[in-house]
Amino acid sequence: MAYLSSKSSVRVSLKEKSFSMNYPNEWTQKEFLENKKRLEAKGVDVVLVDTILSPIEKAETVTYNPYELKNYPEGSVFVFYCDTGKATLERLKEYKEKFPKHHCVSLKGGRGYWRKNMQLLDENDS
Repeated sequence: MAYLSSKSSVRVSLKEKSFSMNYPNEWTQKEFLENKKRLEAKGVDVVLVDTILSPIEKAETVTYNPYELKNYPEGSVFVFYCDTGKATLERLKEYKEKFPKHHCVSLKGGRGYWRKNMQLLDENDS
């Protein structure tokens, strides 16, 4: 899938199945929603991480806390956001070093580009 092709590849062991996935440095909101739905169906946690103490309306977010984030299962995906997406993209290397057993992605455009009413429709809904 195009959304998962890029720079980092990590081997994840999940429910006795092993698979390898590539994650880009950034996801748009649409990519986040699509990948969250697909990955969570496979049992992978996808967490939207607030680094600016400003939750996104109508989105389930977790405030950045390294001690709590390390408690998520190995292979979980952390999608970090700030106001514009620039700070989290610049700090992505730091996040990847801090959470080597997890996948780290920056939300492109950050909180400023988030559309609170955007949602995915099933193919049957069209």
